[in-house]
Amino acid sequence: MSRTYLKKASLTSTSHAADVSDIVQGILRDIEEGGDAKALEYATKFDKYDGNVILSKEEIAAACELVPEKLKADIRFAHDNVRRFAEAQKGTVMDIEIEVVPGLTAGQKAIPVDAAGCYIPGGRYSHIASAIMTVTTAKVAGCGHIMACSPPRPGVGVAPAIIYAADLCGADTIMAMGGVQAVASMTFGLFGMPKANILVGPGNQFVAEAKRILFGRVGIDMIAGPTDSLILADRTADPFIVATDLVSQAEHGYNSPVWLVTDDRQVAEEVMRQVPDLIEDLPELNRDNARAAWKDYAEVILCDDREEMAATSDEYAPEHLTVQAEDLDWWLQRLTCYGSLFLGEETTVSFGDKASGTNHVLPTSRAANYTGGLSVHKYMKIVTWQRATREGAKPVAEATARISRLEGMEGHARAADVRLAKYFPNETFDLTSHE
Repeated sequence: MSRTYLKKASLTSTSHAADVSDIVQGILRDIEEGGDAKALEYATKFDKYDGNVILSKEEIAAACELVPEKLKADIRFAHDNVRRFAEAQKGTVMDIEIEVVPGLTAGQKAIPVDAAGCYIPGGRYSHIASAIMTVTTAKVAGCGHIMACSPPRPGVGVAPAIIYAADLCGADTIMAMGGVQAVASMTFGLFGMPKANILVGPGNQFVAEAKRILFGRVGIDMIAGPTDSLILADRTADPFIVATDLVSQAEHGYNSPVWLVTDDRQVAEEVMRQVPDLIEDLPELNRDNARAAWKDYAEVILCDDREEMAATSDEYAPEHLTVQAEDLDWWLQRLTCYGSLFLGEETTVSFGDKASGTNHVLPTSRAANYTGGLSVHKYMKIVTWQRATREGAKPVAEATARISRLEGMEGHARAADVRLAKYFPNETFDLTSHE
């Protein structure tokens, strides 16, 4: 593969990752031992907020009144799209039943987890869309109790639009708390909440580390790193659109990688020319993030042809993958490693991030090599069952006994033996030999 790097990243998304594990372990241990009081202590320290942790119905209603009607309409539009897509996803998971051999029936059931904890970032940006993405999918999945938490602002509380979105989408509990203390509170069932069975949603490095540590004790959607995006562009791509889309994703954070992969040098060079001006036109905070991300983490890669472009993309396994090229059906069939795919100039990652219906909680740091993003399936346990007649159990018991003895697992073999002895007392079986 003869890639040419017209721009090469000087850093990776983990180059400046702080070693936060010891800090997070200590906070989780303190809160598990100290309960509500210790969680409140950390909330006071980090959130600098002393209002109610669990919002009352009256507080929720009051916050909703503060949300402008036009914004409410936009939130409802996004919620409807996410809900419809989630309902369609749920329709792909069915309870099944099959007669494996005569007399032996096996099946699967899809059972939603009882309690889901949804983390909604509210620090640098108020992630209204994260409330929609996480709470809606949990509701459609059928979770019994949905908890939504978001960091409150000192003296203000949780952003009203986040409260409105979480309430609209079906949250049973809305908690004004952020960081590790919020993750711990949902996991350990503090403040009268049930213990979460699964934790979902994006967050900073401390939230991500808390979820990683707690994984196994609870389920999680994924271990998340900085968001990343890749654009595949050929000679037909509009450099201005490509550059704008790259900048739109670079504003997420100083260490959010964005990549352009193309087989057209002219497109690459024009995009590289335009990006800096587009960055400088952003508001200050967004500009600082995008400038750092473009300087240290962005790459522009020139390939010989579209097959090499596709192979490069699959190797990078981006969280977000955009194709602005001819023959979109070819790309849809060829590409295999991505969190979410955006085909054609007419759609963009920003649509998926906010309102189009697909989920924006997606695998980062090349995790798209082995997993997809958040969906109703993440909240559902696919469990199996079986039952048998005595005749149906007969050949299974014989095979089980022989395989178990070959493996040296005599107890397993005897569990099969006793059934054959009980159900067929007048028959003789060879339960030791494979010759």
